[in-house]
Amino acid sequence: MPSKKGPTDFASTLQDIEVLARRLEDNKTPLEQSLKDFENGIQLIRQAQKALQEAEQKVQLLLEDNGEPVATPMTESEDEVDQ
Repeated sequence: MPSKKGPTDFASTLQDIEVLARRLEDNKTPLEQSLKDFENGIQLIRQAQKALQEAEQKVQLLLEDNGEPVATPMTESEDEVDQ
């Protein structure tokens, strides 16, 4: 179950999402609990998206040279992910 004690690391957030997803897939979970789990899952997904956006911004800053972005060629595997 996700903790509500503040921000967690990205891996913990993903683990919490996986736990909630398994419970949502279980037909024995009561509807009320499923709704709570769904709400918690949405919050966790938003938290994970924010962490990814922040990481992307940090990477972008590291790739800049004198304040200008540096173009780097994409590999085939990156092309496939975007499709």
